[in-house]
Amino acid sequence: MRDDRPGDGREESPEERADRKWGDLLQEIRVAQTGVQILFGFLLTVVFQPSYRRLSEADQTLYMVTIVLGATAIGALVAPVSFHRIVSGHFIKPEAVVWASRLTFLGLLLLLLTMTASLLLVLRTATHDDGYVPWIVAGVAALYISWWFVIPVVLRMRKAGSEVRADAADTGEEN
Repeated sequence: MRDDRPGDGREESPEERADRKWGDLLQEIRVAQTGVQILFGFLLTVVFQPSYRRLSEADQTLYMVTIVLGATAIGALVAPVSFHRIVSGHFIKPEAVVWASRLTFLGLLLLLLTMTASLLLVLRTATHDDGYVPWIVAGVAALYISWWFVIPVVLRMRKAGSEVRADAADTGEEN
């Protein structure tokens, strides 16, 4: 049974769609996993440096929060692989894709927090100035949010809006 959606440009069954989406998701995860694992590896070495003991209590706490965020980001981004291994062959790939996508989104949110906390820690340590550092970090976080979430959501909404207008034009309905 084919599931042909108007304007989709694809003629694929739900199973074929799930296979395609799963492949796309794995490619996205590979990119994100690499970045978070490299960042996490560097973060793990900080505590073993002699200068770590000279950090203020607040910066040591920020470091620990950053490590936990990095560990949870890795967990969320690796989870779809484990998920796939466990459900593979049980004919629930469309549902698996939905859950894996949710876990990937969670992993990206945790990666955003990890990168923001890492930047805050490094800039606080490098400058010893809390006056402008939070503003720089907030600006970088705003860029991440724009690039990773806002622009794709706006594009998606525009596409949905143009499809609604096209459907209305095809049926002769007025808005």
